[in-house]
Amino acid sequence: MAGNKETTMSHLPEEILTNVFATVSDTRTRNSISLVCQNFLRVERKTRVSITLRGNARDMHLLPTSFRHVTDLDISNLSPWGHALFSSSIDPHLTALRLREAFPRVTSLALYSRSPITLHLLLLTPWPHLLRVKLVRWHQRLPESPPGSDFAAVFEHCQSLSSFDLSSFYHWPEDLPPVIKANPVTAASLRQVNLLTTSLTEGFKSHEITQITESCPNLQHLLLACSFDPRYLGHVGDETLLSIASNCPNLSVLHLAHTTSFSNQRGDPNDDGFTNEDASVTTATLVEVFSGLPLLEELVLDVCKNVRESSLALEVLNLKCPKLKVLKLRHFHGICLAIGSQLDGVALCQGLQTLSISNCADLNDMGLIEIARGCSRLRKFQVQGCKHITEQGLRTLTCLLRRTLIDVKISCCLNLDTAASLRALEPIMDRIERLHVDCVWNGLKESDSLGQSFVNFVERNGLDELCSGDLNGDKFVADFGSEKWEGSSQKKRQRYSYSSSSEVDHSVLQSGGTGYMCSSWERLQYLSLWIGVDDLLTPLPMAGLEDCPNLEEISIRVEGDCRGKPKPSESEFGLSILACYPNLTKMHLDFGDTRGYALTAPSGQIDLSLWERFFLNGIGTLSLEQLDYWPPQDEDVNHRSLSLPAAGLLQECYTLRKLFIHGRAHEHFMNFFLKIPNLRDVQLREDYYPASDSDMSTEIRVCSRFEDALNRRPISD
Repeated sequence: MAGNKETTMSHLPEEILTNVFATVSDTRTRNSISLVCQNFLRVERKTRVSITLRGNARDMHLLPTSFRHVTDLDISNLSPWGHALFSSSIDPHLTALRLREAFPRVTSLALYSRSPITLHLLLLTPWPHLLRVKLVRWHQRLPESPPGSDFAAVFEHCQSLSSFDLSSFYHWPEDLPPVIKANPVTAASLRQVNLLTTSLTEGFKSHEITQITESCPNLQHLLLACSFDPRYLGHVGDETLLSIASNCPNLSVLHLAHTTSFSNQRGDPNDDGFTNEDASVTTATLVEVFSGLPLLEELVLDVCKNVRESSLALEVLNLKCPKLKVLKLRHFHGICLAIGSQLDGVALCQGLQTLSISNCADLNDMGLIEIARGCSRLRKFQVQGCKHITEQGLRTLTCLLRRTLIDVKISCCLNLDTAASLRALEPIMDRIERLHVDCVWNGLKESDSLGQSFVNFVERNGLDELCSGDLNGDKFVADFGSEKWEGSSQKKRQRYSYSSSSEVDHSVLQSGGTGYMCSSWERLQYLSLWIGVDDLLTPLPMAGLEDCPNLEEISIRVEGDCRGKPKPSESEFGLSILACYPNLTKMHLDFGDTRGYALTAPSGQIDLSLWERFFLNGIGTLSLEQLDYWPPQDEDVNHRSLSLPAAGLLQECYTLRKLFIHGRAHEHFMNFFLKIPNLRDVQLREDYYPASDSDMSTEIRVCSRFEDALNRRPISD
């Protein structure tokens, strides 16, 4: 090297550094890069295009001013969360100007819009030429606000608007169509509209959908919540579907979801898949709709009512929509007839990369095999509420799709409990990255797992004569020449031990075993679980998920009614069992659909605070860095609040950096969290419908003193 000077990365031309930094998405990594030197700081800030602000809106003097190249700004999480961005104590015009000065290039904005005044101030002063807007609100519309006032400012002042997202905005569907119709220039510029609002009870009616699509002829993405129930006025049927295809022929993404699908509650596995009523959607209409939308790439028809004999329509979908990559169907029957070796129905959609099938009454193992043969590019497969599929059919599907399949969801299927689902996924266990299974143990116990796994392996490989002892008893010994294997069903973690006098080939064990004994889920990064309120999480490793060395994130959803349940015989739900996953750092713990008594319980029953103690016992043994927690609720009083035992147990998570509580909490409970040394981001969010409008003096979401104390603490990194 010339002059004996060492060449480092900082000597690279800025153009190359810009391209390198632009590929880095992790926020903490980018922050670390910016601390290396002034050159890195300048390039990092230049390539930072999105930012999410947290903190208190009163502290606008602390607003960062070095992110001037940011185009995507999210201020929907500013504290006090859920309140108006501009308080009476601060000049709202000055605040708007400070935002404009700090982020002059914003074209995409997400904000919590509690009242139309907030939207007017942000759109008129800082960014009058926004291209993308997402509104967030879980509170009901203010009584004094006239209909449509929540959206009027957007459509009046952002005439170049291309994307409008109301998926997290509590509103009335009848308010939006008149505003869109009254602003034809803005409506014509729209390319993406997301109206999958979970707060809607009936969804958009047929005439409202027709009015929206007529006013927005250039739409490419349309996502709508609606009703397919023919018993209700304004339900979506043949006429509405034809109007969508006729008015918006350039659609590439179309989602039509029945509002009942937003409840996200697990159905009855014994349900045969048929509903009492059929949807007013015929095969002939579907054929015509698919023929009119040749650019479709993503189609979701979450109907929740019977659509029968759909095989022919899906064959036309494949012919008329050659770009289709994502398909989700619910209550579609006859999607794949599986007669003989000839492919038909959805199996002909060979370009699919994502397929989700829910409540298909006649889908069986032969249908799964046909889908795997035809849809050979599938990377993501979801099946839910299909009663007739079994472990053998699902295992054959995973064998056929071994080279591509990395994301699987199996839920509410009668013949697929947890152990059966995991056994069916053995062919891809070394490749799968994301997985959802229901925790249905069917009598699985910790003591049953070891011996039965070894017995299955021995019997499958014809090695019975090499074994001594009782294979179905507590102990067994297998002698494979120079190697001896011993096992005991009483051992919890150490599944087996062996002694060897020389090197041997273990391929027979690895290829012929169950995958539970000698292999691991080495690429699994995300695991999602559903579990009933009266079950324990403890058998999870025993079911086949013990070895997940790279699991980073887990989502656990507990559903059920605690009222009437006896006091649990165990001391904890089983979160401590997750300590066997060494890289687990993120957790979504959702008890939002767990119901109980919030304050007082009848004699002989326990209230929610003691249930929370049971659920959260052992969480302190995990090395979590981020936790999203949804407390259980009392539906009778719309009460979703953190209890004292829960606060005490959460403070034991000493490695936490981010804690998001999706509910309310007493302010003095929040002070418990100041004992967590590295905690730097805490929020209380009432992101459920409807969010409570009343904040008691001792149970509030505006914890200014806690925020001040949190910000005064030194953070080591």
